[in-house]
Amino acid sequence: MSEEQSSHPVGSQPAGEARSPLWLLEHKANVYSQAGEDGIVEAILSALGVRDGWCVEFGAWDGQHLSNSRHLIESGGYSAVLIEGDPERSRELKALYAAQTKITAVNALVGFSAQDGLDSILRATAIPNDFDFLSIDIDGNDYHAWKAVEAYRPKLVCIEFNPTIPSECAFVQPADAALNQGAGIMALVDLGKSKGYELASVLSWNAFFVRGDLFSHLGISDNSVQTLRTDLSYLTYLLQGYDGTIFVHGNRRLVWHGVAIDERRLQLLPKPLRKYLGRTSWVERRLLDIYRGWLALGRAS
Repeated sequence: MSEEQSSHPVGSQPAGEARSPLWLLEHKANVYSQAGEDGIVEAILSALGVRDGWCVEFGAWDGQHLSNSRHLIESGGYSAVLIEGDPERSRELKALYAAQTKITAVNALVGFSAQDGLDSILRATAIPNDFDFLSIDIDGNDYHAWKAVEAYRPKLVCIEFNPTIPSECAFVQPADAALNQGAGIMALVDLGKSKGYELASVLSWNAFFVRGDLFSHLGISDNSVQTLRTDLSYLTYLLQGYDGTIFVHGNRRLVWHGVAIDERRLQLLPKPLRKYLGRTSWVERRLLDIYRGWLALGRAS
């Protein structure tokens, strides 16, 4: 471990000293990362004060594109296990680090069973059980992949969440390798707590968790999702008028597919039935009953 790896940065706070819950966002910076992850990773690891110089990233792409580990490897001298499931990207990843003995590049899909989970992959490497940093970005089963990690206890975990899911919804997609739906940040917070981790910082679609025995070094007194999650720009809100009209507020596009969310196509009631019930006649109420029955029949068939 180098002197640089073990020292606190200028201005770091002693364990237990309170500071703004959002102080880590001041350190956002990109060298290879996409949304400021490089700077936040460095700030957290520096604040924790103890490093072993090992990191893990999956899916690692080609080792450079939107990488959360490349800066640690290049500037911090880190050893790494980099895992990528796509064969072509994996070839590029292995070529990038072909001359570096400290880097283990693996072509594998990280699953969530004893046979294909991260524990199984890492056992074949020299990485310590409490390595510094784990980055999880597999566009779907991130929750299940982290849940399956039991033998290793990284100090810091960066994991992708679905930014369209409200913080109050503990949504998790089924554990199915064929699905790419993701998990909400609240589900990841609950999972983190069950594994002994605390939420430390939140970017637009990545959340950072620090192992509970080290969390006090960050000086964050309020690490609730409501406090730490500041970017809500991807959320789409469906509102109901008293007359049954559906309104769309917030984000009005499918984030990854670029298709507009058309409020007109989301209406559940035909326009003649969209009326405040206190102002409808018995005929209109009867028509509404018939319509509800027709919908129920359609769902049952």
